Amino acid sequence: MRKSLLSVAFCCMALQISADSKPLDGFAYGSDTQPTGKEWESPEQLSYNKEQPRAYFFSFDNVEDARKVLPEHSKFWQSLDGTWKFHWVATPEERPATFYEPAFDVSNWDNMEVPSCWNTAGVQKDGTLKYGVPIYVNQPVIFMHSVKVDDWRGGVMRTPPSHWTTYKYRNEVGSYRRTFTVPQDWKGRAVYINFDGVDSFFYLWINGRYVGFSKNSRNTASFNISDYLVKGENVVAVEVYRNSDASFLEAQDMFRLPGIIRSTYLTATPMVQVRDLVVRTTLPDAAAFGSADGTVTVDADIRNLSGKEAKGYSLAYKVYPNKLYSDESLPETGSAVNSERFNVGKGQNTGSHTRFILKDAKLWSAEQPYRYTLVAELKDAKGRTVDILSTHFGVRQVEIKDTEAKDDEFGLKGRYFYVNKMPVKLKGVNRHETSLSRGHAITRQQMEREVMLMKRGNINHVRNSHYSCDPYWYYLCDKYGIYLEDEANIESHEYYYGDASLSHPEEWKSAHIARNMELVHAHVNHPSIVIWSLGNEAGPGKNFVAAYNAIKAFDTSRPVQYERNNDIVDMGSNQYPSVNWVRHAVKGNAGIKYPYHISEYAHSMGNAVGNLVDYWEAIESTNFFCGGAIWDWVDQALDNYTKDGKHYMAYGGDFGDTPNDGMFCMNGIMLPDLSPKPQYFEVKKVYQNIGVKAVDMKEGNIEVFNKDYFTPLTGYEMVWKLYKDGKQVQESNVFRSTRNIQGPREKKSYSIPYDYASLDPQSEYYVTVEFRLAKDMPWAGKGYVQMEEQLLVKAAEAHPALAETVKGQAPQLTEGADMNTVKGEGFEVKFNNATGTIHSLNYGGQTVIADGNGPVIDALRAPTDNDNWFYQQWFANGLHNLRHKAIDHTVYTRKDGCIVLSYTVESQAPCAGQIRGGSSGRYTITDGRTFGPDDFKFTTNQIWTVYADGSIELESSISSNNPGLILPRLGYALKAPKALNRYTYYGRGPVNNYNDRKTGSFIAQYTSSVKDQFVNFPKPQSMGNREDVRWCALTDNNGKGVQFITTDRMSASALPWSALQLTLAPHPHELPESDGTYLHLDTKVTGLGGNSCGQGGPLVEDRVKADAHQMGIIIRPATADLAAAAKVAPSGEMPLTITRDKAGNVTLVAAKAGMDICYQMTENGKTAPRKGKKAQAPVYTEPFNLRNGGKVTAWYKDNPMLKTTTSFERIESIPVEVIFASSEETGGGRASNLVDNNPESIWHTMYSVTVAKYPHWVDFDCGELKTIKGFTYLPRQSGTNGNIKTYKVQVSTDNQTWTDVMEGTFENNSQLKKVTFPKAAQARYLRFTALSSQDGQDFASGAEFTVLAE
Repeated sequence: MRKSLLSVAFCCMALQISADSKPLDGFAYGSDTQPTGKEWESPEQLSYNKEQPRAYFFSFDNVEDARKVLPEHSKFWQSLDGTWKFHWVATPEERPATFYEPAFDVSNWDNMEVPSCWNTAGVQKDGTLKYGVPIYVNQPVIFMHSVKVDDWRGGVMRTPPSHWTTYKYRNEVGSYRRTFTVPQDWKGRAVYINFDGVDSFFYLWINGRYVGFSKNSRNTASFNISDYLVKGENVVAVEVYRNSDASFLEAQDMFRLPGIIRSTYLTATPMVQVRDLVVRTTLPDAAAFGSADGTVTVDADIRNLSGKEAKGYSLAYKVYPNKLYSDESLPETGSAVNSERFNVGKGQNTGSHTRFILKDAKLWSAEQPYRYTLVAELKDAKGRTVDILSTHFGVRQVEIKDTEAKDDEFGLKGRYFYVNKMPVKLKGVNRHETSLSRGHAITRQQMEREVMLMKRGNINHVRNSHYSCDPYWYYLCDKYGIYLEDEANIESHEYYYGDASLSHPEEWKSAHIARNMELVHAHVNHPSIVIWSLGNEAGPGKNFVAAYNAIKAFDTSRPVQYERNNDIVDMGSNQYPSVNWVRHAVKGNAGIKYPYHISEYAHSMGNAVGNLVDYWEAIESTNFFCGGAIWDWVDQALDNYTKDGKHYMAYGGDFGDTPNDGMFCMNGIMLPDLSPKPQYFEVKKVYQNIGVKAVDMKEGNIEVFNKDYFTPLTGYEMVWKLYKDGKQVQESNVFRSTRNIQGPREKKSYSIPYDYASLDPQSEYYVTVEFRLAKDMPWAGKGYVQMEEQLLVKAAEAHPALAETVKGQAPQLTEGADMNTVKGEGFEVKFNNATGTIHSLNYGGQTVIADGNGPVIDALRAPTDNDNWFYQQWFANGLHNLRHKAIDHTVYTRKDGCIVLSYTVESQAPCAGQIRGGSSGRYTITDGRTFGPDDFKFTTNQIWTVYADGSIELESSISSNNPGLILPRLGYALKAPKALNRYTYYGRGPVNNYNDRKTGSFIAQYTSSVKDQFVNFPKPQSMGNREDVRWCALTDNNGKGVQFITTDRMSASALPWSALQLTLAPHPHELPESDGTYLHLDTKVTGLGGNSCGQGGPLVEDRVKADAHQMGIIIRPATADLAAAAKVAPSGEMPLTITRDKAGNVTLVAAKAGMDICYQMTENGKTAPRKGKKAQAPVYTEPFNLRNGGKVTAWYKDNPMLKTTTSFERIESIPVEVIFASSEETGGGRASNLVDNNPESIWHTMYSVTVAKYPHWVDFDCGELKTIKGFTYLPRQSGTNGNIKTYKVQVSTDNQTWTDVMEGTFENNSQLKKVTFPKAAQARYLRFTALSSQDGQDFASGAEFTVLAE
């Protein structure tokens, strides 16, 4: 390879003490022989005799070893990982106080692996716990505390309620002992013991002598133990406390797991040593895409621990390029660079500053993470090598700069985030360190697997949430290319963001600074880190200002971010913005600090990550947003066992931990075992750096956009595959156009050489364009599909009508009072006249629907974690317990011999239900009030047409008496026999998808077992859904069974359990034995959204409302060629829909345009007279009013045999308008939301600017004088904040003088409240006053409010 030259411009400063060597406040030093015992509850005491922070590097014996960089290649590094003796107690008082004395006998103690978390190490195969309790909470600390100023002064040992875990396990203490021997050839060197992570506080003794303590659990704690060592065997003792004052700053959303959680090891350095080594790089203004002349600056801090002055010392630097994605370093680039000579006084430090130019350096980016190895040799005055050390570095520059419109890709002037002069996009995830089996003590192998999975999934960014990671993580991210936001170990979430926040008190200032500086010093040499973060969710106060200033005094090579106070840092950020907010803010005029990075979004709790593509369409439309990080990477469940030894993945509460936050720890796009959740594949697709657009599909013309910023499209083989009716029929890497090299950010046209004219008119064609790895990469082999897109080539032309394709003898109808039976050649179907549906179905002697399991209207799904904004209303409206009653039916034989069975079916629950459990994972459902005719119900007009070959066409018209209700799904559900265990469908797949998470799911034919449709979420929930399904089939192992063909498009799923069974099972192992295959065929399914934290429910267009819907399904016996059998068009009789709005207006809707509808109306028992000479029924032309109740019978003019009748009760509620609110939140909390017929939108009193105090009232105008009988109030469905407890009602005729009507108290639940006045009141205006809330706060809220009047 071509050699680069080192052009040197160096300067060396010989200072008595380097500028940054002042000890951090709170780091104390001395020779105390014993601790006071108060250190773990003293916030201003941060450590004792702990080394000042420095970069992560090691001393080596020779240059060849130093080029390998990792510590295990150094003879001056010795691991202390492995087996230690261990003793555990529940409280500090029980600990063995003198265990550190070498004579103390620990032979009978347990063995404990280090690193590990003692809670998880103590989980036994029968579910018992040997070493304390794993506790999961999101925001609080696990010990007693209150949200008030100076509460922290009460410490960590306060007495909590007796049912709390920490009542018994007040503050667990683990005592660790082991021995070690220092190698002989370390003689004359300084020896250090290093702890990369101990949670949360520890004391250290060597050979019975007290050394010191440390309390930052996620940064390396090093102690010089040279003076404590003896010849031969040495004894190290470590006393670890679960809780300490450090815990107030470590309230991250995770299981709280104590122990020595990271590696422990010894290191040795010469007495004159390079204490710190910092490498920074900058680029010229006109940097090239892949290489540039980089300026390298090396700052070294040299310390003299010897007994005499070190004179005439110098440093020699050599640079070795590394192969891409490899630790193998190539021959030295250029010649060595020598610093000026310097002197270091006894016990003093000296700083050395050296700068040189690395000519034609290959730049580091996540796309091409080129690294260099810097080897530094410390030499004495005679040129003898005293020490050799090394570090990896990358040549790259991060900056924020103002950009003129002419210099921006999108032509917009703004302030943007740049890496190597390019406005890169950070496509990221948040990441906790968590292991299913090991808790927070993760292995190198797991970290490697995680990085490989990220690279496979096109993830180029990780926010290290919310602490310093294991040192090996940074090495991997440098090596393989991951942009990091590196975050200090600070989250005092338990005190939130007001006056109680620890970001304010002076006593916590040093800790805030130190935790940031320990992070920055340790990781400053890692090119993967492009953003520093001050911490997470810890208040906005002055302590963070001090931390920011401290960082900037040391390192200005990266911007600093802090999501809780954008005013004090370099760039903007927030958490969980809505899609619509992002769409607005990316335009650059939202009044926020740009550039902007979304530190948390798309909360991936359970089955989640709806609307990801909507976020990124906005983010990629400008450069004002540099990207964001999904919350989060992997579910934080832990191994646990039932009493009989059954393994399961446990979340909060499963260990008996109290209080806990249940399932809220499981927010990953990966399951706890690092297998992908369905959303991983959506992330892979949305995050990919290729865009493919259709230009002219008849000609096969497409446009390809290379979204990379530094890399041409040379590492991929571009392949196209043609699909006919979901099956691949052609594959090639040949294109008509020339395949020129496509550079970064370039768009080029390609032509796919299929023959459009020869395509089958009756078939549907898609083309998939794949970008496969052209060679083996570390994360995937050659041929792996890294990026892909699917485009519609042509839709199928109209299929022949089903009636035209069917042959055979006409079926025979046997009518009965309870059942209607239709028999034909090879089939028998029974219809239940009580329920209006198929009772049983047999094809060719095989039962495909058993007695009583036929398709019925269904709208329930097992709540996903993101359904918390509206799932309570499903149960309040009885969706879990629908009973189906046919109120009218007609049966006849068509002229062509087909049997037609028409039913009008009401589907209503007998009573309301209430679901409890929240995010605990343990739902219970109880019955509420009995339902009456005005309560929620579906009315379905469904017509079954049975053909000679056994095909059954269902055409249905579905409506409800509450068209504004948002449903989780709407369609038909049935249960098939277990023998039908194979599921084949033509739609989106292969993983389950929803209408707002389907970008990564392509349309094809897929087959699996029904069992394999189950996703092993630790808490079962809605899963298995497939969008844009054309047909699906359930068959046995011989291919026999039943096929379902939609007349348009449908959503479908097949699972071994019902939605209710999934809802009630806290874990998969608690599901009952499957009793069949539960098939859902839906006209539409509501999307997932992201309301488990902040984002909100799905977009409006991705929701299903209980308004009028049409649906058609054709049921056929399964054949060998399912695709061919599906090529039929409906020819059955079509239903019509009768609906009434809140104002009483009745609308009649035909299933097909142009069909005349006749109707007859009965109001108050009187039939409207027919007009005209022949007294014919009128033809419907426009809505008519039936507010007072009545009955409507309607039919198609050309088929009077099929009549549909719907009855309506008198409407008591009246249209009203909000004319005044005493308080409302601007934007999403307007009082007008109370009357918008949308239970998701809410009225909420002011909270953003100030908090308005009770009482709160809203005035309603009924439009005219009414006899008002009462009202209904629906609490907000997205949470409990502001739910009203006590209230008062007044009325007025003139909006001036108000008369009291009544006061009352609401039950504390989210169900609809219906209140009838003691006496009706004549009035036009009604004032509803909230007097108090259910939780005692000053907020008031509500979803819907109606006035009941005569």
